[in-house]
Amino acid sequence: MPSRRVLLAAFAVVTAANLLANATGSATGELLTKPLLMPLLAAYLWRAGTDRGAQPDRLVLAALAFSTGGDVALLGDGDAAFLAGMALFLAAHVCYIKAFTRGGAAAALRRPPLVFVPLGYAVLTVAALAWMWPGLSDAGLAIPVAGYAVALATMASTAAAHGWRVGLGGALFLGSDLLIATGVAEVGTLPGPPIWVMATYAAGQALIVTGWAARPTAPAPVTPAAAPAAP
Repeated sequence: MPSRRVLLAAFAVVTAANLLANATGSATGELLTKPLLMPLLAAYLWRAGTDRGAQPDRLVLAALAFSTGGDVALLGDGDAAFLAGMALFLAAHVCYIKAFTRGGAAAALRRPPLVFVPLGYAVLTVAALAWMWPGLSDAGLAIPVAGYAVALATMASTAAAHGWRVGLGGALFLGSDLLIATGVAEVGTLPGPPIWVMATYAAGQALIVTGWAARPTAPAPVTPAAAPAAP
């Protein structure tokens, strides 16, 4: 398998190609690049674990697999494709939440200053849903998006417990999905070429994966069978 640097460079190149495809409206370019993004990050995570003599986190790998499925689903058009993509990304967020919680997020978020992070994301989520609710209701998607938003905010909150890189990645992932929701609700779009959703999504996922791969691992406990014999 290529080195971590090569895999990360490949991810950056494919991301740039995908953003160019979005900016120019190239459906073929998007079709060729978007399904490759998360598998490249999964390969990076796998190689990072191998280099450190550890197994890659299966929950994070599962999150990337579900994200790949969501990326492919959202290449389609219509409500069915959108709902399928949202369901797959919901599964990805559940996997991330389990991984982050297993890594100690629940305890960390009960102590200041991180105790204010879930509160901030809750306020942001309620405000965003209130702003978008009429448009989401007209599209018949208000309830599914609201449920998804709760999982998304929980993922971003638990990510914040694992350092600035993973935390920023979770925030960017949330921002990317918020941009999608504003488009669905037809309440506004950012100026410039239509690259912001994929730019924040790719950056967010990359920060989560590289930050998670770089976190310190606890030394394996010494069992009686492996302990050195007494002199």
